[in-house]
Amino acid sequence: MKREENLIRLDSVEKNDISNSDYLVYLFFHKELKTAIQKYAKGKLLDIGCGNKPYEIWLKGKISEYIGCDIVQSSSNKVDILCEAINIPLESDSFETIISTQAIEHIEDHQEMVNEAYRLLKSDGYFILSGPFYWHLHEEPYDFFRFTKHGFRYILEKAGFEIIEITPNGGAWATLGQMINHTLGFKNSNANTIAKGIKYLFRKLRLYVLVNRIFSYLDQKDFNTINTINYVVVARKK
Repeated sequence: MKREENLIRLDSVEKNDISNSDYLVYLFFHKELKTAIQKYAKGKLLDIGCGNKPYEIWLKGKISEYIGCDIVQSSSNKVDILCEAINIPLESDSFETIISTQAIEHIEDHQEMVNEAYRLLKSDGYFILSGPFYWHLHEEPYDFFRFTKHGFRYILEKAGFEIIEITPNGGAWATLGQMINHTLGFKNSNANTIAKGIKYLFRKLRLYVLVNRIFSYLDQKDFNTINTINYVVVARKK
């Protein structure tokens, strides 16, 4: 099956506010991703699964060149190289930094993608990788995996990387709040009248704003990463 082109992708990191039903994931994910980029990004950079390059603004002044690859062209026509993530037509040892955000769960052979990143990085180069632990099915049927911190460590070390840090994005309260927003926000034609009514009121009254406030507050007061929404990982090529 051919992947759909020109999919609507995230195109800005400035649009997340309390009224966004996905506020909780972006609140924690973007904070940790920005920190990793500011600390480790350098030199010539490759973005695997770049989409609309939403994090380009964070890279200005830090890198010398930004090349983005993806399997299909993005909705804003930002992809430089159309290719599979496991077969990128570029020379080995070409980049000081590689990033790949929220793409690994869509790659059938994620180990080969990580191996390819290792091949393309120069020695002592950094790989900044992110992917979900909790998220609903999306871009079906090309949604294959979810990763624990141990899973990320395994596939990166197997490729030869040294793990620098693995950072959870939100704790158990934030994850629960995001699940509530998803469960009550999604329409389901098979739901009975009571369930449809509850969901309708949730959307009509914009109760996800209240959920965002309550669960972001609780997550700060009782931070527990036994359940998290996402991970940001930084690894180095030895």
